[in-house]
Amino acid sequence: MSHSVVIAGGGPVGLMLACELGLLGVETLVLEQRAEPREDAPGIAINATVIELLAQRGIMDALRSDGIELPQARFALLWLDPSRVSEKHVYGFVIPHTQLARRLEERALELGVTIRRGQEIVGFGQDESGVVVQTRGESGTGTVQCRYLVGCDGTRSTVRRLAGIDFPGGETPFSGLAGDVTHEPGDEVTQWIGTRLSDDGILMAVPSAQGRIRVVTGEFGGSPADPDAPPTLDELRETVRRLTGVDWRPTGELCWLSRWDNATRQAERYRVGRVFLAGDAAHVHFPLGGQALATGIEDAVNLGWKLAADVHGWAPPGLLTTYESERHPVGARACLTTRAQVALMHPLEQIAPVRELLDELIRFPDVNEHLVRIQGNLDVRYPLGRDSSHPLLGRRPAHVPVTTPAGEGDVGGLLREGRGVVLDLSKGTFSLEGVAGWGDRVNVVTAEPTMEIPAAALLLRPDGFVAWADSTGADDAGLRSALRSWFGEPAIQH
Repeated sequence: MSHSVVIAGGGPVGLMLACELGLLGVETLVLEQRAEPREDAPGIAINATVIELLAQRGIMDALRSDGIELPQARFALLWLDPSRVSEKHVYGFVIPHTQLARRLEERALELGVTIRRGQEIVGFGQDESGVVVQTRGESGTGTVQCRYLVGCDGTRSTVRRLAGIDFPGGETPFSGLAGDVTHEPGDEVTQWIGTRLSDDGILMAVPSAQGRIRVVTGEFGGSPADPDAPPTLDELRETVRRLTGVDWRPTGELCWLSRWDNATRQAERYRVGRVFLAGDAAHVHFPLGGQALATGIEDAVNLGWKLAADVHGWAPPGLLTTYESERHPVGARACLTTRAQVALMHPLEQIAPVRELLDELIRFPDVNEHLVRIQGNLDVRYPLGRDSSHPLLGRRPAHVPVTTPAGEGDVGGLLREGRGVVLDLSKGTFSLEGVAGWGDRVNVVTAEPTMEIPAAALLLRPDGFVAWADSTGADDAGLRSALRSWFGEPAIQH
């Protein structure tokens, strides 16, 4: 059996990539080692970038009833003020990552993606024409042929190991627990809602479902006696006692409990031939503010349209190479900024004066905005084009409102189809001569000018990043050049 793309891993990143490919008509297979959907994923929130990427594909609508908005942001657990940022973004949404994965799986299946559970990748071979993936499951072994293989299979990625890609970095002594508990009225766990930082570590409690609370603990400076031993409720209770001094006596039951650690690693490469890495298989770091998931989801959205372009035969030379050149620096940046935040949390007694000073600096608008953008993964800018002087070039603009002939909407809504978009804000003064040649892969949308978009026209890539921007309304040659650079040769020559 053959598919255009095989994805190893059915977590949020692998499923987001599957949705991107399915949206663009690419025959896609997801192989997930677990026989059943995961219940023990500790993640409980998504940040601004994830919200906007899901919104621009219409997926966020299905998630609204599954969680609650959290219009707040923190850096190293210090409060920031997103309302003072010049661009208006949404800044947080509380939702268990297990529920996010379920919604993404539903969408992937709607788009024709095939998902096989209980399938483990045990080997692969590749040549210039494709990849042969060897699998193992309850029914035995098998092979799948594909054009590309993408490892979204987590920190211990089998694909990364089989590809021979190093994963340098290290782990800091740390002991983390995360789990869901049910509770009755009066349970002390309900008094811990939120996040607290102490000399010994972190305690977080967040409602995860009706009658359930997600309890997350993290202790710096030590490791569990046996990291591979299944954690127990007694271990969680003892950890809470060390962090709070409270002898917690749960009124409900433990639904699940797992361990987490403080590792920072990044793959040396994101690609070997026809094999790619994304998400935790490519980078892992301390989970703060949703940055880990956001970095992985953006990997998926960056890679998806580029693989589709190659499968459909219109990718310009070197397009797939830009995945690593764009995303590897972003992964390195995420590792750096999360390490910096951890350094600002422990040892708390020594770092307290620095935290106090940083809290003062956050009152300055520029400092606040800079840290909000880091926390929300909104500071990503790719080196696109020769002229990077335009402030929008290489950035993903906010989903600002736009008025088009079809009615009121926003920039994110223009990307619903996963195609490129030429956004004409010039009131008819910009020449669109020749753009129709890319009509099979790029939409042209006219809209009323807006002060929130300082340009007469934009070219948006399918991932939402600006590949060309013109403030004068006269650079039609520049637009055609950018179209060739990112969308190949026109189907109709002029």
